[in-house]
Amino acid sequence: MSAENPDTPTLVLDGTPLAIEDVCRVARGEAHVRLAADAAFRARIEAGPAFLERLLAEDGVVYGVTTGYGDACTRAVPAEQLAALPHHLYTFHGCGLGELLDVEAARAVVLVRLVSLCRGVSGVSWELLERLAWLLEHDVVPVIPSEGSVGASGDLTPLSYLAAVLCGEREVYDHGRRRAAAEALAERGLAPYRLRPKEGLALMNGTAVMTALACQAYARGERLSRLATRLTALNVWALAGNPYHFDATLFAAKPHPGQQRCAARLRGDLATLDAQPPRNASRLQDRYSTRCAPHVIGVLEDSLDWLRGFIEGELNSANDNPLIDPLGETVMHGGHFYGGHIAFAMDSLKTLVANIADLLDRQLALLVDERYNHGLPANLSGASVERAPLNHGYKALQIGVSAWTAEALKHTLPASVFSRSTESHNQDKVSMGTIAARDALRVLTLAEQVAAGVLHAACQGVELRQIQAGPPPPALAGFVAVCRTRIAPLGEDRALDSELRRLCAELETLAAPLYRGAP
Repeated sequence: MSAENPDTPTLVLDGTPLAIEDVCRVARGEAHVRLAADAAFRARIEAGPAFLERLLAEDGVVYGVTTGYGDACTRAVPAEQLAALPHHLYTFHGCGLGELLDVEAARAVVLVRLVSLCRGVSGVSWELLERLAWLLEHDVVPVIPSEGSVGASGDLTPLSYLAAVLCGEREVYDHGRRRAAAEALAERGLAPYRLRPKEGLALMNGTAVMTALACQAYARGERLSRLATRLTALNVWALAGNPYHFDATLFAAKPHPGQQRCAARLRGDLATLDAQPPRNASRLQDRYSTRCAPHVIGVLEDSLDWLRGFIEGELNSANDNPLIDPLGETVMHGGHFYGGHIAFAMDSLKTLVANIADLLDRQLALLVDERYNHGLPANLSGASVERAPLNHGYKALQIGVSAWTAEALKHTLPASVFSRSTESHNQDKVSMGTIAARDALRVLTLAEQVAAGVLHAACQGVELRQIQAGPPPPALAGFVAVCRTRIAPLGEDRALDSELRRLCAELETLAAPLYRGAP
């Protein structure tokens, strides 16, 4: 994000709850971040390290501050080594592998960790919060490997890269350019930070990575739900389907709110909101992939509220260990780093999303098959009669969509059931929340590829049906017109890969206005 743009809105952090959308805006560089100037907020933060200092002066024992980590908690650390202890924590956790989180995900991680520390019970200094806010405001964010976390004790290994960057080590994305953290800090005249007691644990012993990824996954899942509904409407119309499968009286008999909302959106798209179903429709029943679409998409719609509750509950929590109560002058040892809520939410989301990919895949299979598409050309070919023997339309794309769907379904195996006993059996029950979140994002990517492929074909199907049946309902006609500014009709066979990549990149823009202000 640009610190020089005064028109960018500012998100002020003061320990009050944030929403998923706040995280996504900061991740995309659409909001500045600053700490509240409120004196009471600052005093609440500073009370934590002040209490710790008093406790240490009294020879108090605090896990991870005067002791080793994990199963080494029984090993006392000599006073002269205490200052070096948090730096050893991020050093020996520097073993992450796998693909790197992209810049948006890295920004989200920094913000989520900062939000947790702003709760004021982690025993960190005001200066540390300022340093985290500085990373976001100057768009200098850590390069974080995605693999190496078991989701308890939090995201230790990936978050070690955040701690190391603050201290001038490892690498950053500096306005998107990868470089050494020491260089980026020195160029701006900022000395490497020196972690105080407890601050290494406070930065690393939490659920920031899985929660940041979950925020991004939620936003994409919600968008996919709306897009899948519009795609269903396009396909129902292109297949000359029965639009009264989504009748209001029919859906009143099964009162799942999200399912009803999906059906209402389909009625609007198909222009049957106020229509009375005929007593004897020309086609009594369509196949399940269109007739039951609200029952598939509606499960995701009905799950969004509790998914949000799980994710935002974690986002706005203090989730490191131990926690510090400066008012009660107690150190509370617990297990808030356990990412079970995120693990369950992400395992659930990936199943919901994969089911939508499967639904759209089945719709496309009907659309391209002349045995089931009610008079459309085989494979939706737009070639002339003379050139029809040579052209194969969407045949290969349907195979590709089936492949992406199969891979999405394969990834639905829940990560949360694969708990492993680690770290000398201290971490003997772990959440796998970060793996679940990564899986969910992969399933979303595959489902979005399915949606892009189905969208390309659905526009073709609607225009081919229009030759026989006249113009589609206004909502569908307008949407196809918007899509046609991005992709051309398929006449002669051509390679579609570049168009599909462009559609995948633009799904957010295409889906953003769908059903806004509607049910």
